[in-house]
Amino acid sequence: MQLEFFDIPSPCIGICESDDKGHCLGCMRSRDERQHWKEFSTNEKQKVIKRCLQRKKRKQNKKLKAAQLTRQPTVKSATELNQENELDRQPSLLDPPKPSKTKPTADVETNIDIDTDIDFSDFEL
Repeated sequence: MQLEFFDIPSPCIGICESDDKGHCLGCMRSRDERQHWKEFSTNEKQKVIKRCLQRKKRKQNKKLKAAQLTRQPTVKSATELNQENELDRQPSLLDPPKPSKTKPTADVETNIDIDTDIDFSDFEL
């Protein structure tokens, strides 16, 4: 355990309302922990803060599970699943290229004359 040179400040964030279990909605301390905070030793204060973090995680997980249960999963047919898999699947390099769906614009030159467009005459290995 590290030596503590400074007093541990109160975890209060100014939202001082209690939930149904008596824990503060802001810092998640119990009523006794809030009332006796100044009397606790440094070690006890650290334990209270750890308990508060655990309570906060449990509360968040409970909300997350409740939200997941309220969402109804949609049932998809086999054809819908196959269509999604076809869209998600990466094309094979061995497959012939598919024609593009976009039409070339007038600005794009579609016929490339290899002999005149690229000059490799000064290229050396």
